[in-house]
Amino acid sequence: MSESAKGPVIRNISDTARWVAYYRAMETDRPDALFRDPYARKLAGDRGEQIVHSLRGGLRMSWSMIVRTALIDEMLQRTISAEGVDLVLNLAAGLDTRPYRLALPAALQWVEVDLPEMIAYKSEMLAQETPRCRLERVSLDLSDETKRRGLFAQIDANCRRAFIITEGLLSYLDDEQVAGLARDLHASSHFQFWLTDLASPKVRQVMNRYWGKQLRAANAPMKFAPAAGEEFFRPYGWESIEFRGFFQASRELNRPMPRDWMIRLWARLMPRRTAKMMKLWRTGAVLFQRV
Repeated sequence: MSESAKGPVIRNISDTARWVAYYRAMETDRPDALFRDPYARKLAGDRGEQIVHSLRGGLRMSWSMIVRTALIDEMLQRTISAEGVDLVLNLAAGLDTRPYRLALPAALQWVEVDLPEMIAYKSEMLAQETPRCRLERVSLDLSDETKRRGLFAQIDANCRRAFIITEGLLSYLDDEQVAGLARDLHASSHFQFWLTDLASPKVRQVMNRYWGKQLRAANAPMKFAPAAGEEFFRPYGWESIEFRGFFQASRELNRPMPRDWMIRLWARLMPRRTAKMMKLWRTGAVLFQRV
């Protein structure tokens, strides 16, 4: 059956959250799981499974989402513990379940922000579950700058050291929108740390070759992949203090990308050329601190 006959693989931006949740469910099922998310399969639903199995390379690309989740878990928990973070603000939180599945301080404030339909769905699905910290959900379209700034000001007035997460968000924004978000975050003096994922132009090119048609049809094209990398954020008051590359971490975590053996072979036969190639494919999790 053609895609048009059975409907689009990805219907809207909210479907990308179900897509990623199914990857977490896949990892949870492994005996050697890097993390366990007992809520992921329920949240992903049949729709999430359908997306992964229908997209070109959907299963092969699971490694990157699983590694991203594991790295962000570790970087978040370590920073909360070491830096006295008292509030986490998760923008475009999607179907993230960290407030339920991570060992977090009970007094920690956690604020999730997303579109009303996503907030409603997630609240219904997790209504009988108990978060491990003080969780609040806010329905808001983050593209509404006035309401976004109002929310940031309200949160800033009620915390001392806030940690921002934008996992999976920035790639769907253009450069101007990311710059505006960075400025608005920096305007809140208690927003101290910002954790996000970042891809190179080459990675964006390949992702669009795989999934660009489906994402554009869902009004969710991949846009942001700055050639300057982390330096893009410096003019807006954010300095990179840690970068964890997905490719290197995939080896460390025993979740290597498909055909990793070939890259290892190239590295032995053509070390300089391979190193240059890997710079073009640079993608990972970045922790920023306000300056």
